[in-house]
Amino acid sequence: MRIAPAPLFQDPVFEGPTDPTIIYNHMEKSWWILYTQRRANVPSHGYGWVHGTDIGVASSKDNGQTWLYRGTLNIESIEPGRNTFWAPEVIWADGCFHMYVSYITGVPVAWVGDRNILHYTSDNLWDWKYQGTLELSSHRVIDACVYPTAEGWRMWYKDEDDQSHTHYADSSDLFSWRHMGVATDDQSEEGPNVFKLGGKYWLIADIWHGIGVYYSDDLLHWKRQNGDILSTSGVRNDDACLGHHADVIVQGEIAYIFYHVHPDEQLISGDPYSNYPRCRSCIQVAQLTVENDRLTVIRDEPFDFYLPDDGAWKDG
Repeated sequence: MRIAPAPLFQDPVFEGPTDPTIIYNHMEKSWWILYTQRRANVPSHGYGWVHGTDIGVASSKDNGQTWLYRGTLNIESIEPGRNTFWAPEVIWADGCFHMYVSYITGVPVAWVGDRNILHYTSDNLWDWKYQGTLELSSHRVIDACVYPTAEGWRMWYKDEDDQSHTHYADSSDLFSWRHMGVATDDQSEEGPNVFKLGGKYWLIADIWHGIGVYYSDDLLHWKRQNGDILSTSGVRNDDACLGHHADVIVQGEIAYIFYHVHPDEQLISGDPYSNYPRCRSCIQVAQLTVENDRLTVIRDEPFDFYLPDDGAWKDG
């Protein structure tokens, strides 16, 4: 059995990797983690350390057992200055990579300002060309997730102007998107991710006390599962805390969930974004299964963790 490292990855520069997305780089023949590179170990006024962020890169050539920090993506600017990139969603389609990334002008020190989702394309995963800013339900939108449908593509995202509910939009070509409505509205949440496992579609979202779970037969009508996942502390190294903002890759009946944690969030009282020990984050991985029509997570028990050499895994 190939046991998953715990933690899976720690950013050696700023110690704040969050919002991971996993994709295979078929040119390098390696697996990549792309993530929001928060500056957890840099003293900052207010919430400046979670803004002005780049998209970090870590790669693995040994089936996910070790990860090497590679730097940050080269993303074409749309305006001058130091600006903010969050939560990349990256897919391979129609001969190139597409990235949908959350964007904020400048480096706010509070939770203020417009947030938009920008579309970029790349032929090498390193260099990204700007294609446009999506017109969605508002200008306070973040955390895109994209999944194929019979008609094209569907995107889910968080709309902060609508009580942080999850909205969705459709596209036939990945460039033009049409807002279609609200996907889930039972509570506020962020970081939606959609995949198929065990004969059902699943939508998971960060509810800030674990990961909420929804299921659907048609990618339109979602029902909430009774019982969240990653809502308690784990027992592995740096995993004794809640899971946040996750990505899932699936192959057959096996799935892995990649999530970030704040390992020290329960050790110190106060604002979780106010000091280094509580700001520190790392990325963990666990296995997902469907048992009795319920999505469950294997987190504390040993599980076989292996990402194949040919990149055969895919999002859902």
